[in-house]
Amino acid sequence: MVWDHEVAGSNPVTPTKRQVKMKLLLSILLAAIFGGAVFVVAQEAADADLQLRQKSAAIPPPSGTVSPIEKVPELPEIDEVFKQTSLGKEADERRLHIEWRQLSNRVVNDPDVVAAKGAAKLARTDLEKRERLRDYYNIYYGRMRSMTSSAEMKAALDQLKMAHLSQINQPRVRSATDAALPTPTPARKRGKNKKF
Repeated sequence: MVWDHEVAGSNPVTPTKRQVKMKLLLSILLAAIFGGAVFVVAQEAADADLQLRQKSAAIPPPSGTVSPIEKVPELPEIDEVFKQTSLGKEADERRLHIEWRQLSNRVVNDPDVVAAKGAAKLARTDLEKRERLRDYYNIYYGRMRSMTSSAEMKAALDQLKMAHLSQINQPRVRSATDAALPTPTPARKRGKNKKF
């Protein structure tokens, strides 16, 4: 007895081209049906959510209560909460440093600041240079102070300004003009380590 698949040279395991095409069409058809079902379910879910929102908007909440939709704060409000909350000393210092850097980048190309810095570089005497640097720091930090509204940043800018101005002072030489200003802290000399 001879079976159909045993006909001259055919292999019983190898499917025919027609069988491959049918399986391919069947898999495409099943994918389309299941894909359509997913879209229908998603559409029904979206419609249900939309209907729920329309119903909640149509019915006003009782007085004294707030609907859940109104409780969600906006992004700027959330940013303000995180700006006010202290994350620790190092994080606060880092935040102030970043804000100072942004202010400095905005002010550094201001024509008055550039002119004051140039005038300080062109000073002929030490006294003249110190006076022009004082003017430069007053203008530089004054511009940055006017651009910020944060009390913390203003205090930090005042400290930085005083630190720069104290480096210019000569309280031992010019006690009449520099005595009221803080004395500069001496810079630590770096030397080679001595062995005992």
